[in-house]
Amino acid sequence: MSELVLASAARQLEALRAGRVSVAELAEAHIRQIERLNPVLNAIVDFDAERVRAQARVLDAADRADGAMGLLHGLPVTIKSSISTAGYLCEIGSTINRGDVAKEDAEVVSRLRAAGALILGTTNCPEFLMAYETDNLLHGRTNNPWDLERSPGGSSGGESAAIAACMSAAGLGSDSGGSVRLPAHFTGICSLKPTPGRVPGRGHLPPCVGPFSILGAVGPMARTIEDVTLLFETLAGHDALDPASAPVPLLKPKLADLRERTIGYFEDDGLVPMTAETRRAIQDSVCALKDAGFRVETFRPRTLELLRELWWKFFVSCGATFYQPTIHGQESTLSPIFREFLGIARAEGDLSGADLLSGWAQLDLVRSRTLREMERYPVLLCPVASIPAFRHGERRWTVEGREVAYLDAVRHTQWFNVLAAPAAVVPVGRSAEGLPIGVQVVARPYEDEVALAVAGVLDEAFGYRHPPMAMKQTTS
Repeated sequence: MSELVLASAARQLEALRAGRVSVAELAEAHIRQIERLNPVLNAIVDFDAERVRAQARVLDAADRADGAMGLLHGLPVTIKSSISTAGYLCEIGSTINRGDVAKEDAEVVSRLRAAGALILGTTNCPEFLMAYETDNLLHGRTNNPWDLERSPGGSSGGESAAIAACMSAAGLGSDSGGSVRLPAHFTGICSLKPTPGRVPGRGHLPPCVGPFSILGAVGPMARTIEDVTLLFETLAGHDALDPASAPVPLLKPKLADLRERTIGYFEDDGLVPMTAETRRAIQDSVCALKDAGFRVETFRPRTLELLRELWWKFFVSCGATFYQPTIHGQESTLSPIFREFLGIARAEGDLSGADLLSGWAQLDLVRSRTLREMERYPVLLCPVASIPAFRHGERRWTVEGREVAYLDAVRHTQWFNVLAAPAAVVPVGRSAEGLPIGVQVVARPYEDEVALAVAGVLDEAFGYRHPPMAMKQTTS
């Protein structure tokens, strides 16, 4: 029974529907995996085994009573602790919010519950989500299941570690600068940053408002693209109370039609070097797509650095400004990782009203220029980062004989937050140390299903592998 936790979400759901396992039995297997691994990973920060068992009993009883089963009936999931989940801690990794419990569900959590998902708990994140490493003074750091001395990334690092280690079948993170994609890359799982609004963002803390209504999105994370797609299709849909949400129906792209489009790929942005294994992952992906009948050509948008400059202005400068009322008078309680973010923002100087207005106008113009370039290349293939998972606290690396700084090494996700484009990550390669390396598949806004379909081809060719720690002591 314990081996079932190693299976994909889709296979776990098949076992539930076929009656080979009850919700309670599947929940118990995940409880054992969490109790075994969470003490060393520190991925799940609000977990109560009895609460999980109580949910499982309710779901099993409902199934026996009327036979009604939602699409995710009984599936054990986790949720990033910045997404309001009624009755669970929602502290966003900050001692300022110590003990805060969500009073109501975010819209996406309501949809998870309506689909029958079983909530295992909420997962760790860096303070106020402003880091690519998951560490805080409230719950401590989260470790990568491939190497405990390395980070699972951020800000959805707790979520990615839980899923990669098979403590959770799937879950939800959020992404304003790579926060579901970099952790997926670091831990060897799959994820999707959707077009903002396609998966409801209402109920995320902090709210996805102002520039973050363009940058930010709640996104599904799982071990396979099939599972990510299942979560996306279950949770996507118009939210009438969210101004960023558009009534866009689900697409059903056919691979035969997608093969008529040209995929553009690039190994780097011309500014920041990449590890040899990262380049190899892109090259291997190109070969796999060509073998599957796709047209793939070298192409790099000319607007990448403009997009990154805008991301910096809105995420870094505006992000720091947004938090000033919250942290005023409490600076001494802030974690080193959040102080680091504030230091980066302050080094840029204050953002004037004229700067903000000019940047906002430029945002639309640069997005339009990029989308024009993507008319010929409606799908892009590129790296997720210059490097695989870094060691806790590392901030500089030597790559191809050059020094690469912290925020430069992870710039590759930021472009597509500014573009408001969907971007999926799928594991493809391995570093010299055996660490996962993912690639990023990007589509045009509102064509999330296209990104997922192409990523699915790569997932079949490469895909998730279990970290050794996930498989030890799994046989009952």
